[in-house]
Amino acid sequence: MKYLHAMIRVHDLDATRRFFTEGLGLAETRRIENAGGRFTLVYFGAPANPEAEIELTWNWPPIDGAPPEDYGSARNFGHLAFEVDDIYAICAHLQSQGVVINRPPRDGRMAFVRTPDLISIELLQKGDRLPPQEPWLSMPNTGSW
Repeated sequence: MKYLHAMIRVHDLDATRRFFTEGLGLAETRRIENAGGRFTLVYFGAPANPEAEIELTWNWPPIDGAPPEDYGSARNFGHLAFEVDDIYAICAHLQSQGVVINRPPRDGRMAFVRTPDLISIELLQKGDRLPPQEPWLSMPNTGSW
């Protein structure tokens, strides 16, 4: 058996693509446009292990005027986890792009953010936890993750 990918459905493909590429630094590995099935699949890999991918599935808007699919809050998905070289730097970078740090890295080890489609992303510090530092140390949790 070989692990291939995790799939998440998205409402805004461009916003979620930017989150994964410009925010987290993943690379788009391939894209499939299926006009007959009216969907787009976009795959991303992390630079350190691009073979383990995330697949974004975007179902095109209905052509009959029906409302788009409702995926709910996405809380039932759980989360995706990424090991990062500097948890404070990635959180500051994401925050500079307007991403809310839902669970700040107060412990120098773990943080949670959410994608534009409310998928929880766990960020874990590579190796030992970093010494606690501001502004993260005193930052409260925001929303849910």
